Amino acid sequence: MKKIALAETSVFDEKSFKRFLLHDSPYFRVLNFNLKAGQLFPVHSHPTEGQLTIQVVEGSGEFLSTDTAIPAASGDILVSDISEPHGVRAVTDMRILVTIAPPF
Repeated sequence: MKKIALAETSVFDEKSFKRFLLHDSPYFRVLNFNLKAGQLFPVHSHPTEGQLTIQVVEGSGEFLSTDTAIPAASGDILVSDISEPHGVRAVTDMRILVTIAPPF
């Protein structure tokens, strides 16, 4: 087993979102992104099979796709195919966990 202390990655940057790799294995990858209010995790996709989750740990914002914005608050989880466009816009300071399976 492995314990990850998420409190240790509570770091924000005024210029761009912060990225922390929390876990990486052949089965899945977990990343923490911290966005200041107003910052954007750009809409993008990956040409591969698999799924991802984006979980809001703190704050609020929007889950984004090419033409959709879904309100997102602490405790919300988005589930998406990796090949589907996805992104996040922070309304308040926001921390998200992204899980990718399988990792690419």
